[in-house]
Amino acid sequence: MADFLFQISWFIPFYGLLGAVLTLPWSLGMIRRTGPRPAAYFNLLMTFLAFVHGSLAFRAIWHQKDQQLQIVYHWLQVADLDLSLAIEISPLTLGAMEVVTGIGLLAQLFALGYLEKDWSLARFYGLMGLFEAALSGIAISDSLLLSYGFLEMLTLSTYLLVGFWYAQPLVVTAARDAFLTKRVGDIILLMGVVAISSYGEGLTFSQLESWAATSPLPPLTSALLGLSLIAGPTGKCAQFPLNLWLDEAMEGPNPAGIMRNSIVVSAGAYVLIKLQPVFTLSPVSSSALIIIGTVTAIATSLMALAQIDIKRALCHSTSAYLGLVFISVGLGHIDIAFLLLFTHAIAKALLFMSAGSLIMTTSNQNITEMGGLWSRMPATTTAFVVGSAGLICLLPLGTFWTLARWFNGSWAVNWWLLGILLFVNTLSALNLTRVFRLVFLGKPQMKTRRTPEVAWPMAFPMVSLTVFNLITPAIPMLWPFWLSPTTPLYNNDQVVVQLAVPLLITSGLVGCVLGLTVELRRGWARPTQFYLRFFQDLFAYDFYLERVYNLTVVWAVSSLSKLTAWVDRYLVDGAVNLVSLATILSGNSLKYNVSGQSQFYILTMVVGISVLLGLVISGQWSVLINYWSSIY
Repeated sequence: MADFLFQISWFIPFYGLLGAVLTLPWSLGMIRRTGPRPAAYFNLLMTFLAFVHGSLAFRAIWHQKDQQLQIVYHWLQVADLDLSLAIEISPLTLGAMEVVTGIGLLAQLFALGYLEKDWSLARFYGLMGLFEAALSGIAISDSLLLSYGFLEMLTLSTYLLVGFWYAQPLVVTAARDAFLTKRVGDIILLMGVVAISSYGEGLTFSQLESWAATSPLPPLTSALLGLSLIAGPTGKCAQFPLNLWLDEAMEGPNPAGIMRNSIVVSAGAYVLIKLQPVFTLSPVSSSALIIIGTVTAIATSLMALAQIDIKRALCHSTSAYLGLVFISVGLGHIDIAFLLLFTHAIAKALLFMSAGSLIMTTSNQNITEMGGLWSRMPATTTAFVVGSAGLICLLPLGTFWTLARWFNGSWAVNWWLLGILLFVNTLSALNLTRVFRLVFLGKPQMKTRRTPEVAWPMAFPMVSLTVFNLITPAIPMLWPFWLSPTTPLYNNDQVVVQLAVPLLITSGLVGCVLGLTVELRRGWARPTQFYLRFFQDLFAYDFYLERVYNLTVVWAVSSLSKLTAWVDRYLVDGAVNLVSLATILSGNSLKYNVSGQSQFYILTMVVGISVLLGLVISGQWSVLINYWSSIY
């Protein structure tokens, strides 16, 4: 039975798709008498079946490292072009799919309480089913073409879920901006897919390593190919300069934000990790990954410090930690990239569950209007503390062991990498401690005086994920074979290796201490010092990146659109209208010459022939004159 479930593991993404289809009668209003909750139950059942199926298949090959299943469907074969849709079922892909279905199941159960009174609950669960299907497909896809299709499904699902409450103008604007921003990366990624397909076997991830080792590509081609393949994950992972969509996407429902900030952004990084052999072809690609990750990690860590919306204060750290994943892929540290994705996804999902619990209870997202909730909401407080500790480098939770493995001497590391990690870890600890003080400590504010703990549909997944965060460090120990064997490198800077872990622990503690001691201001207070107000506005408005876009990209597109509209209206349409006007005038002129008398027609023909003969004779005379003049 277990082997049979393993053989048909390719069907797991269809559970989510089937759940989305089953919600249609309620989403379309065909069934009204029962209310929308049966649609939620159907989708929850499908997600639960997907999780159980994946768990049994995963258990069957738990200790079988070499056990894998390849399924290839040749979609299009023309000459040397072979577009294949490939699926790989292995312990790693099944483990990734288990993370997707597990977090998806908890997020959907959480949504049952969060959206209990929403009139379009069925539509939400249908979109979540589509979300889950695309994410599960990416987890087991071994084809860049197939992964690109699933990434497009994610873009569509993001647009629909961000714009879920479409009656609000701000929500519609956020959905549009998120969709268009991600489309920029998708279009450039499509160029890379088309380019790599012209070189033969580059569309299958399992073939990329051998293909890259024997690739005869010139330096410029390999650099452009790597940059185009980076663009798609840059948009999906909310990296600079395509990072603003994740901030605006917080206008959507919180349960969708749980998945978006944990596993949706990880899907783009997952594809990036599989594409890593291509980036070894050119140092330009690797350097671009490191630069993008560094800029994003530093900038978004600073942005998070000035946010007063609880979801925005948390989502910027998502971009920061995915920036560390970009750096690790650029350096070729694939194991660290996988570990960062896993530990970040678990911790960030828990943080957004606690944020959703706060929003549901207080009907408020402004952290400056909260306070004194730790004694009223113990489960939510515990979830926030555990999620925060799992995100920063605090012993003994997940991120600590990930960063400790990064600096165990088996990877080529340097002072600049340690400096970036110390900066991100310190600011993350500072930001999370700041949010904790404003929300859970202090005196209760007007909107937090009556705040009971959430009901069980929200509390159960939150507590379950809290427990899972606590046991996350044991998972690589119980299932370590997917990690590469580590051997110390003799060319490493031993001072960096020896001081890295103590400095990382110290940076987390320093961030917490600063967060506990720094002066916090409520929403009605503004610093009187000019430089403090300047930096507060600079970070709060995302370094004015949106205004930069408006003055550059948006202005250029708008000006080009106006120019093309003027050319179309006055030149193209003008030429067409001139021809039509000439036709009308000539037709109106000729109609007066139609008298019906044969004599007039004969006269017209004689005149016309005379004119033509005159032109011919005059042409001949000019030829004769030129001939005689050339002789004499």
